[in-house]
Amino acid sequence: MTELFKKLITDFQERDLNFIERDYNIPINSKKIISLIGVRRSGKTYILYQIISKLRKKGLNRNIIYISFEDERLTGLSYRNLNEIIEAYFELFPEKRDEKIYIFFDEIQEVKHWEKFVRRIYDSLNANIFLTGSSSKLLSKEIATSLRGRTITYEIFPLSFKEYLKFRDIQINLYSSKSISFIKKNLENYLLQGGFPEIALEENEDVIVRTLRDYVDLIVYRDVIERYGIKNLSLLKLLIKYIFSNPATLISISKLYNDFKSMGYKLSKDTLFEYFEYLSDAYTLFTTSIFRSSVKEEQRNPKKVFIIDNGFNYIYNTSFSPDYSKLYENSVFLHLRRKYPEIYYFKEKKEVDFYIPAERLLINVSYDISERKTFQREINSLIEGMRYLNLKKAYLVTSDREKEIEIDGYKIYIKPLWKWLLSY
Repeated sequence: MTELFKKLITDFQERDLNFIERDYNIPINSKKIISLIGVRRSGKTYILYQIISKLRKKGLNRNIIYISFEDERLTGLSYRNLNEIIEAYFELFPEKRDEKIYIFFDEIQEVKHWEKFVRRIYDSLNANIFLTGSSSKLLSKEIATSLRGRTITYEIFPLSFKEYLKFRDIQINLYSSKSISFIKKNLENYLLQGGFPEIALEENEDVIVRTLRDYVDLIVYRDVIERYGIKNLSLLKLLIKYIFSNPATLISISKLYNDFKSMGYKLSKDTLFEYFEYLSDAYTLFTTSIFRSSVKEEQRNPKKVFIIDNGFNYIYNTSFSPDYSKLYENSVFLHLRRKYPEIYYFKEKKEVDFYIPAERLLINVSYDISERKTFQREINSLIEGMRYLNLKKAYLVTSDREKEIEIDGYKIYIKPLWKWLLSY
């Protein structure tokens, strides 16, 4: 195994790295272990490449160890073999024992008990360590036990709209009519096909659909079925289809249980809860709770479910036309979730789509507010929320209107989605 590791280390050091830089500012010389977690194919590896490229520019290429544990040659690797990586490196470069080295372990969760090894080398080597993984709970559980206090964790998402435009070489100039027309055109693709990096660089419709389907299969089979030993595959597939077809939707486990049971599926509510947890762990879905002062009250109300990328709706949606209201809301959620781990929906008499306690921010999303009844409903719910929470401003994100209105001292900023995604 040592010889294989020598080959992997050397081949990577000799390899050219091609990537488009993402908007993540990951520290290179932190005293902590850096962990990047997120859904598969969201670009975690290429963010490692960004860091490695900076190190290469400093003349530190020989100080780098990069191992991808998704390499088929490492299938069945035991954590007992992991120390051979370090042995192999120092056999190649014995002079580096007195220098700082940089260790990159990609998809580390593929090796059971990896955290014991990582903790040991963190404590014993002069090394900066970078990890990636596609399981939020697996990594956080292991970090919380063996690596507590030693790590900084960054969540990696598919592309933001700003990054998407960068990948497609679209210039952002909010004062240029030409630039704005390209931005609006690309928003349509972003809304429908999502922001996975590989998808952003692809023009062929058939390839996009096939790639997204492959992503779902990879995530579901590698990160859910294999990891948790799922037996009821038909139920899991039905749940995935339901969730991906209905983003930004309030879901009650009890109602879902009754609906699936009436369709002839054998299941329990506990099974549904578990499957939701597994899909959440694999970063395929997120949930928001109603904002309440009591956890019990939060749990009594339905949760709103969002999906990691609009592209998954693209391959599951069977309607003749896209549901832009849901796609808009899911895109706004993902934009907020990149910044804030705690997001709620608010409801007294009327519902507000998002409340961010950290910023004391209320946001409603409505694709089409051309009808006065719709416009009034969105405004009234925001004003009710602002009164209840003692706020003075809120946002209404829509398709094409931009204005600022003030009612009884409450300000509401109406912004088109494309501009809000680029400016907030």
